[in-house]
Amino acid sequence: MDRIINTYKAREDIEKFAHAASLDEIRENDYNMNIPRYVDTFEEEEPVDLDAVVKELEAFDEEIKAVDAEIEKYCVELGIKAPILR
Repeated sequence: MDRIINTYKAREDIEKFAHAASLDEIRENDYNMNIPRYVDTFEEEEPVDLDAVVKELEAFDEEIKAVDAEIEKYCVELGIKAPILR
């Protein structure tokens, strides 16, 4: 809150945080005071490495198969029906 108050008092322009709009600028925007009209807060997302995601999913799938096999083994030892696994 202190940052907001201090920025307001100093009438500072701070990228992605504050803009001191002139009355002419506000008039040009039909007196619309929505923040996105004056302050651009958009931040581009980093690209996703799809190959890495696929490898991670494949590793999870292998881990799930190993756990399923272990569950099935315990069920056999206990003499009970194994749940339906993938």
